[in-house]
Amino acid sequence: MGDKRSGRKTAKSASTTTDSLPSFLTAADLDALQAGRHGDAFSVLGPHKSGNRRWITTFQPGATGVSANVAGKQTPLARLAGDVFAAPVPGKAYTLTATFADGGTHTGQDPYAFGPVLSDFDKYLLGEGTHKELWRTLGAHVCVHEKTSGTHFAVWAPNAKRVSVIGDFNFWDGRRHPMRKVGETGVWEIFLPQIAEGALYQYEIVGADGGLVAKADPVGFGAQHPPEQASVVRDISGYGWKDADWMKARAARADRTAPIAIYEVHLGSWRRRWDDNGRPLSYKELAQDLVSYVKHMGFTHIELLPVSEFPFDGSWGYQPVGLYAPTIRFGPPHEFRDFVDAAHAAGLGILLDWVPGHFPTDAHGLARFDGTALYEHADPREGFHQDWNTLIYNYGRTEVKNYLVANALYWMEEYHLDGLRVDAVASMLYRDYSRDEGQWVPNKDGGRENYEAIGFLQEMNVAVYGADNSIMTVAEESTSFPGVSQPVDAGGLGFGYKWNMGWMNDTLGYMQRDPIHRQHHHDDMTFGIHYAFSENFILPISHDEVVHGKGSMLTKMPGSEAEKFANLRAYYGFMWTHPGKKLLFMGCEFAQPEEWNHNAELNWHAASLPPHAGVQHLVRDLNRLYRETPALHVNDCLPSGFAWLCNDPAQSVMGYVRYGNDDDAPVVVMCNFTPVPRDGFRVGVPGAGVWEEVLNTDAEIYGGGNRGNLGGVRSEDVACNDQAASIVVTLPPLSTVVLRRRDGH
Repeated sequence: MGDKRSGRKTAKSASTTTDSLPSFLTAADLDALQAGRHGDAFSVLGPHKSGNRRWITTFQPGATGVSANVAGKQTPLARLAGDVFAAPVPGKAYTLTATFADGGTHTGQDPYAFGPVLSDFDKYLLGEGTHKELWRTLGAHVCVHEKTSGTHFAVWAPNAKRVSVIGDFNFWDGRRHPMRKVGETGVWEIFLPQIAEGALYQYEIVGADGGLVAKADPVGFGAQHPPEQASVVRDISGYGWKDADWMKARAARADRTAPIAIYEVHLGSWRRRWDDNGRPLSYKELAQDLVSYVKHMGFTHIELLPVSEFPFDGSWGYQPVGLYAPTIRFGPPHEFRDFVDAAHAAGLGILLDWVPGHFPTDAHGLARFDGTALYEHADPREGFHQDWNTLIYNYGRTEVKNYLVANALYWMEEYHLDGLRVDAVASMLYRDYSRDEGQWVPNKDGGRENYEAIGFLQEMNVAVYGADNSIMTVAEESTSFPGVSQPVDAGGLGFGYKWNMGWMNDTLGYMQRDPIHRQHHHDDMTFGIHYAFSENFILPISHDEVVHGKGSMLTKMPGSEAEKFANLRAYYGFMWTHPGKKLLFMGCEFAQPEEWNHNAELNWHAASLPPHAGVQHLVRDLNRLYRETPALHVNDCLPSGFAWLCNDPAQSVMGYVRYGNDDDAPVVVMCNFTPVPRDGFRVGVPGAGVWEEVLNTDAEIYGGGNRGNLGGVRSEDVACNDQAASIVVTLPPLSTVVLRRRDGH
């Protein structure tokens, strides 16, 4: 930043022979100020007493002269050395006017005339590392301080030798606005008058290692459009939420007994504006288009791939740099709130993919923030993810844990989000995750469990549910770690739900097989019931299943084109009637033929073609049936809600019953995973009467052959499958048929 605007090349070192310095200022101070290496600028800049006189000292690079204005009276300041000016000035309130060789002037209030902003209570919590509302203290806050408008900046950098705010308002010159260190908290702060919303800034840090770095604000509320790297002052106060009714009632929508069907979305590639250079939709456009579409499709929640600011589009948001900043790609913070508010008005919840498991090594991010391994472990065996070339948070450090827990609370409080889906939990739980022998550090007991990460996740869940128990937290956890969705006081991690990765892997593996071989792998479809109620599960068909050469959901299916569609429809019927909440990635609802591409929008043209539109219609009807049929959701997480009726591996047929509460009509589900029709198939049912066919994935409106049971069948007093009554049904090829006992009897 050594251009002539900063004045650096015109400055001269202070002379140690200066005899007229005030008592609080030494020649060493002058040298340090000029070099940008002074660690306590507030001790020498601004107003100070020397003897019985009040002096004002200022550092003004490139200035030819400086004067202080007190009550309309100008007092010239003398150049002490280099760009440091000082003089005795009577009075208290003053402004400074600097003149420059080109005839320009600048008048403003002196940041070094203002006292600290942080309260003693803030200092106590910061020092203790327990400030659950950390974002109200750190970061850049537009405010009025000592009757003056400006922005207060605060950042944690305990090992730094000097920290300055740099920005478009001071020529990115770190010598101009060095900050005040706040006691033993490790926090640095400064109030800059006249700095307002929209200002670009970073923190320039002289690290413990003596190096000079420019960092984005770890608690910044806004950022520039990538690849630019500055933070942006954003005033996030004063939003007029209109979702009070939603907030009061949302607890029931997150409950284990509720129908939860989640539409997972990457905002940048859902739709694009081809009339505007193919740009993604804005938050305000998504508030209309995405919200209305998801509502129409019958989902209950939208889950967003990470929107915390991230530098690299190809990471899809999973390598965040600005955990407290909604990405500017789609608009500023208030417009993100507009999107959330619109979703709530439509009766939809918003979940956010949240990434406390790792962070990127980008130079402007958290890596070696103050010249030390501050947020991460110094030892790469603990602090570096080999799979993703990212860094791992030091969960055992109180301040780092505070930073992350406060961030979870921040999204709930400031953006009214309805839950967090925590990414890559398995990588956090185990010290040897994706590591060979000798590449990891055992815990204090010699084991592989990461006690510190476990403690952090438990603390996060306790804090979030303690603040508002109407939300949900969800773990993407791919191992059999016990108690992920059990309460912390019962020894669990405290999540509300866990993704059922085992179910997903097994059942997709089965569906990808040629039907002739499925009889030998029948257990892949049935095994999940053995552990289906050990956790509160969500059945996920996520973005991870349709990228990196895995193909789309449609291309995973075997057979002819018609059979591919039939297989997929049957699978969705099985998924929506299987115990567990539901999650489907965008595009899968209309059987997009291609893999997901984050650089393009979904193939909406395909959605208009009859076979694809049929799948889309099916998913909409499955969501409606799931929502409106208590037996399909109230006992999703309880074994009392499920019973097998038949399992016939030789014919690749399975049947089961779903139960709700005592007054709810039970539902019988029959799946035929072969291309052979099963006519006259007898199956026992729990109760006599008429069993209505409420959904058949082979229906013509879904693109099927319209084979079925003519609306329903009446039971017979013929015992079968340990039931006193039974029905005889037609099972179309590659289909799922759902029958519900009429009127509950």
